[in-house]
Amino acid sequence: MNTSNSLTIITPNHPALQPSANPVAVYLASLGSGSRRAMTQALRVIAELLTGTTADPASLPWWNMGYQHTQAIRSRLMERYSPASTNKMLAALRGVLRESWRLGFMDAEMFHRAIDIKTVKGDAIPKGRSVGSGEINALVEECYHDVSPAGMRDAAILALLYAAGLRRSEVVALDLGDYDTETGGLKIVASKGNKARTVYLGNGAKAAMTGWINLRGDDVGPLLYRIRKGGKMVAGRLTDQAIWVVLEKRFRQAKVKPFTPHDLRRTFAGEMLDAGVDLVTVQHLMGHASPVTTSRYDRRDEKTKMEAATKIHFPMS
Repeated sequence: MNTSNSLTIITPNHPALQPSANPVAVYLASLGSGSRRAMTQALRVIAELLTGTTADPASLPWWNMGYQHTQAIRSRLMERYSPASTNKMLAALRGVLRESWRLGFMDAEMFHRAIDIKTVKGDAIPKGRSVGSGEINALVEECYHDVSPAGMRDAAILALLYAAGLRRSEVVALDLGDYDTETGGLKIVASKGNKARTVYLGNGAKAAMTGWINLRGDDVGPLLYRIRKGGKMVAGRLTDQAIWVVLEKRFRQAKVKPFTPHDLRRTFAGEMLDAGVDLVTVQHLMGHASPVTTSRYDRRDEKTKMEAATKIHFPMS
């Protein structure tokens, strides 16, 4: 980063603090694995603004920041990022400052002044796309045409992402014991913010999971196994990245426009709301802390606007 564009407010702290006494380490340890990655990156962005160079957030004396510094950071982030991204980074900043106060590095007055930064208002058009029913059919059909164990496993992965609306981190964290073969219920324990919930697979999604479990066997351990070339199953847990690899393989085979794991989750929410499921129920199924987050996936307003556009008459050529 060019130092001329930085705030250069603080410099790295030496010597390094022990993790148990480091505000950054303590804050990140309080988060779930998915949030930890996102907030680590957010703190790196802020650390670069603060120092004018790439810096380890854990090496900085965050407790030296005052109100004027946090306001300057907010202003700079607003220039470069969307409201949602800016607010996420400000949340990470508040979290580290809160731990700095709790650990005794800041007095109460300085802490409260420093975190007195307003949330950035504004709506952004959600990124990503919905995956159409025809595309889902093509993807699942491609999986069932694969006679190797990967075919049945990948159909189960699609069921978890699309029919249950799970995050990829939640998918790979599932154990066999988390699934009820009779009801199709899934206990989601390793969820964002450590908010456990139960979701259900039905119809074809439940059948896909049954097919996979019949192939997998009933040994305890991860619900989804790794599969080596040649079709040999290995009783090891998949990684988040492996979910990306699986989806990329399948959408290429099915000749479907590229999509992300989160696009399937987005599609789940949209399909549920389109079907008339109330917002609060969809919120609980997705594990959102607020219905406001869930409402971002509501496609019904866009359909209303599209229908309204047909009411305007424009002469045909």
